[in-house]
Amino acid sequence: MPNFTLDIDADGIALVTWDMAGRTMNVINVEVIEELSALVEKVATDAAIKGAVVTSAKATFCAGADLTLLERLMDVFNAMAETQGGEAAAAMLFEESRKLSQVYRRLETWGKPWVAAINGTALGGGFELCLACHYRIAAENARTRVGLPEIKIGLFPGAGGTQRIARMLPPADALQMLLKGDQLRLDRAKAMKLIDAIVPAADLIRATKDWILNGGKAKAPWDAEGFRLSGGPVYSKAGMMIFPPANAIYRRETYDNYPAARAIMQVVYEGLQLPMDQALRVESRWFAKILRSPEAAAMIRTLFISMQELNKGARRPADVPATKIAKVGILGAGFMGMAIAQVTAQAGIHVLVVDRDQETADKGKAALHKAISERIAKSRATAAEREALMNAITATADYSMLKDCDLIIEAVFEDRKVKAEVIGKVQAVIGKDAVFASNTSTLPITSLAAEFGDPARFIGIHFFSPVDRMMLVEIILGKQTGSKALAAALDYVRTIRKTPIVVNDSRGFYTSRVVGTYIREGHLMLAEGIPAAMIENVGRMAGMPVGPLALNDEVAVDLAWKILKATEADLGSDAVDPRQKALLEEMVEKRGRFGRKNGKGFYDYLQGQPKKIWPGLAELQPTKLNPDDVSVVVLKNRLLAMQALETARCFEEGVLTDVREADVGSILGFGFAPYSGGTLSWIDMIGTRKFVDLCKLLESKYGPRFAPPKLLVDMAARDERFYQRFAPARPKQAA
Repeated sequence: MPNFTLDIDADGIALVTWDMAGRTMNVINVEVIEELSALVEKVATDAAIKGAVVTSAKATFCAGADLTLLERLMDVFNAMAETQGGEAAAAMLFEESRKLSQVYRRLETWGKPWVAAINGTALGGGFELCLACHYRIAAENARTRVGLPEIKIGLFPGAGGTQRIARMLPPADALQMLLKGDQLRLDRAKAMKLIDAIVPAADLIRATKDWILNGGKAKAPWDAEGFRLSGGPVYSKAGMMIFPPANAIYRRETYDNYPAARAIMQVVYEGLQLPMDQALRVESRWFAKILRSPEAAAMIRTLFISMQELNKGARRPADVPATKIAKVGILGAGFMGMAIAQVTAQAGIHVLVVDRDQETADKGKAALHKAISERIAKSRATAAEREALMNAITATADYSMLKDCDLIIEAVFEDRKVKAEVIGKVQAVIGKDAVFASNTSTLPITSLAAEFGDPARFIGIHFFSPVDRMMLVEIILGKQTGSKALAAALDYVRTIRKTPIVVNDSRGFYTSRVVGTYIREGHLMLAEGIPAAMIENVGRMAGMPVGPLALNDEVAVDLAWKILKATEADLGSDAVDPRQKALLEEMVEKRGRFGRKNGKGFYDYLQGQPKKIWPGLAELQPTKLNPDDVSVVVLKNRLLAMQALETARCFEEGVLTDVREADVGSILGFGFAPYSGGTLSWIDMIGTRKFVDLCKLLESKYGPRFAPPKLLVDMAARDERFYQRFAPARPKQAA
C-alpha cells in the first residue's frame, strides 16, 4: 500500500500510519479510499488483531479531500449523462460519492475498536475519519486545528460528518459548526467533546493503544441501545426552539444563495429523525445533489483549485531562480506600512521600517506594539509572539540602512510628489539587485517607475486593509517590469502566506477599478431615488459582504471624491457621471461626511452603538421612489452585472490575462458573491448569451455603462464560456 503502513504489535494492536508519498500533507483520493477500505476489512477479519490506531507520519493528520477527485467525478457524470441519460449518471454519482462514507461506517460497526491518534491538523474528510473512530486522542500542539470547513468551498461534510456532529453536540452547536466551517483549537474541541483526550506528543501512540487494551468499546454511542440525542428529539419542545429559528438565521445570513448551507439544514433536520444508517444515506443523497450544483462547481474551482495553483506559483516565471528574501525595507511607518511590516516579520523576515524622522518611525512601531498588546488581552496572541515580532522590526530614519535589503516596499502617502521623493532617496542607497515595489492603490506603476533608474526592477505590490486578515495581494506589472522583479514579488507573497494575482498596469488596476463600479452603482441608485436601506439590503441579498454605501464608508467617501476629481482632470468630464459627482461633492465638500474615519458618511457611527444609515440622505434625493415599485431582481442584476462587465473589460484590455486571477481576486479582494465562484464564473454560470442580453436590457434603461464589450459579444455569438475559451494552462512547477 503506497499510502498506508500496517504494523501489528505483540498485544495485537494494529498501527495504521498514513503517509502519502510525494506529498507534504495527506489527502483523500481514490487510492486512499480503496486502501483504507482494505485495512478496515483486514482489522475486522483478522482474529489476531484486537483493535487499531490510525495516525499520520506527517506533521499534519489530513488536509481533507483532494477536490480534483470531485472535479473528475463530475466530468464523468456529465459525459455519462450525455451518453446514458441523467438517471444512470445520477445513480453512478450517488454510489461513487458515498464510498468514503461507507468505509467509515464499516470501520465504526465491524466490531473492533478504532482510535484516532491525531498528531496534527485534521480537516474535512480527515476529521470525519477521526469522528468515525470510537475514541480520539490528540497530541499537544498549539498549531493543531480540527474541523469541517467544506461549507467554505460550496460543499458540506459528506462522509458522515453532519450526522456524527449532530449526535455528539446539541443541535444549535452542531449547526453552527457545520455552517461556519470553523477550525477549532484542541482545547476548544475537547471542551465540545469532539476530542476525548490531549496528551504530550511523545505519549500519543502509547495512550491510544492503552485505551484499547483497557477495554475500549467498539461501538459508537448512537449505535448503543437507549441512545438519546443531547438536544432531545427534533419534534419536541426543545427541538422546536432550535430548528425554526435556525432556519430564519440561515436565511438572514445567506439569503438562500448557498445550496450547501441549505442542505446542511436539511440533512441535520432529517437525519436526527432516523437511525444512523438511514441518516447517512440521506446525507449521501444530498451530497450527490450538491455536487451537481453550479455553485459548488464554481466555488471548488475558484476557492480550492485555482487558489491552490496561484499559491503554488502558477504565474511565476519558471526560468528565474528562487529569490532569497532575508530582509525587507518598508517606506512609511503609518498604518499600512506597519501592517505590511507585521505580516512580513511574522513570516520570519527581518524588516526595516523607514520614515522621515526617528520620532515618526518609533511612533509607528509603538502603535503596532499597542495593537498586538490588545490582541494579547483578548487571548489572540502571546507576549512571546509580540516580543519576537518587535525584535524582527527595526524602525529608523536612516535610508542608508536599506542598502542590504532584498525588497523595498513603498507605503507612503498617496501623492505622486511624496512617492517620487522617497524613490529618489532609496535608489541612491540600495543594491543593484534589490526590487522596488509600490503599494499604491491608484497611481499607475509605469509612471511611478519613470522615477526609478531601472524600471525593470520596479513593480506594484498592492495590499488590502486590514493587511493581517485580507489574504489577497495584487501584483502590478509596469510596462518595463522584468521577470526577476515578478518572481521576487511572487516569492515574497508566498513567504508571507498570501494569495497573489498578477495584473497589468491600468488606472485602478483590477480590484480598485471593479469595486469602484459597485460603489458607483450604489451612488446612482441613491440619485435615482431608491431608498438607501433598500440599496444596502439588496447588495447583501446579491451576495456581497456589505452594501455599496457601507463599503464606500469603509474605504472613505472623501477618497472616492478625490479619485473622481482626478479621473475628471485626467480624462475629461465625460469620464465621470454628473449624478455621482453631485452626490459626492454634497457629501464631502458641503456636509463634511468622509465615512467611518470621521464617524459620519452614508451611515452615522455613534460610539457604543451600531451604525445607522444617515437620515439626511433622503434630503439629497430630489426624487423618491416607492420601494414597492422597484424590482429587487433588477437591482441585484445591476450590482453584480456591473462588476462582471468591468472584469470582462479588464480581460479584453489585457489588464487581466488569467481567468483564475479574475475570479480569485474578485472574491478575496472585494467579496464578489462567493457562491458564484467570482465575476467571470458568474458570467459563465449565466451563459454569455443570456448575460449579453441582460447587459443590453440594462443598457437600454440605465445607460451606456452597461454596454457589453466586443469580447463578450463575440463570445455570445459562439455561446462560449470564459473557462472554455481561456482555459488556463496547467501550472508550471515554481522554482
